[in-house]
Amino acid sequence: MPIFARTKRVTDPLDERVKDRIVGRDRREPAYVSSGSEHSAHDDDSELLDFFLEDDGESCNNNISNNNNNRNADDDDGYQTSDNETDSDSECDSDRTDVLIESLISVFRSQNVDRFRNVLLSNVLKAMEVFERSRSNKQMLNRNVMLFLQKNGYNAAICKTKWQSCGGLTSGNYEFIDVVSSNSGDRYFIDVNFAGEFDIARATTNFRRILNLLPAVFVGKSEDLKQIVKLLSDATRLSLRSRGLLLPPWRKNRFMQNKWFGPYRRTVNYTPANGSTASMQTVNTVKCSLVGFNAVSGFNGALFPAATRTR
Repeated sequence: MPIFARTKRVTDPLDERVKDRIVGRDRREPAYVSSGSEHSAHDDDSELLDFFLEDDGESCNNNISNNNNNRNADDDDGYQTSDNETDSDSECDSDRTDVLIESLISVFRSQNVDRFRNVLLSNVLKAMEVFERSRSNKQMLNRNVMLFLQKNGYNAAICKTKWQSCGGLTSGNYEFIDVVSSNSGDRYFIDVNFAGEFDIARATTNFRRILNLLPAVFVGKSEDLKQIVKLLSDATRLSLRSRGLLLPPWRKNRFMQNKWFGPYRRTVNYTPANGSTASMQTVNTVKCSLVGFNAVSGFNGALFPAATRTR
């Protein structure tokens, strides 16, 4: 004999705390403290939306793509191949790498005609040399370089991007330097560890060919940076696929683009928001004379002392 149970209907309205738990709003985001003016992701260039909407497939010419019509198109979740595909595709991967290299070289050539960018790059490299000791701490290095550029008359600031998870995009945050030209109003992006952002495990020989073309320090406009990031994202996908690996969420083109083009705050604070004064004072008072360095005051306002060479 079947037993019928009468369900109990909830008549009391749910409070806000319960509603938040149901829809997941009770989850706390990682702490991210920043200061400065806020900017949306499209303040600089609304064309960034094209990078988010387009597929993350490889950038190849039509002839190369026609050789792979029997494959499923790559999507944002990556593509996993078998060992047999890895061996048979080595020649095709080399052809695709050649196409990516040609595209990269074309972008680099177009950058060289920008005189303001070239002078700015030389000043950034000077700052990198002066504050070589702080390279192990990117936050401090960024602020030293920013201060150096400000002393030389540039409108330089620290930019902190931060974005939320959305539609397959993993949340994250990043920090770099920007300079706004007082004449043209153009915004120049500066990344003191640009090539390092594209390092991957088990990189193929073809990927290393591309990586060797990247400058250690990037200085350039948004349109150039977007093209380079897209090309490197394609190369990363190609390298991982050749190894039979999936593309991680933090290596997708959308994630990489957000590092420099997501919503950001622009600040000129000389100290990191999460930095401690005590640790900074300790760094400034240490003298490493045994290895040829001494704390000097050759550059006023620097968070780290400039390096001095001894013979």
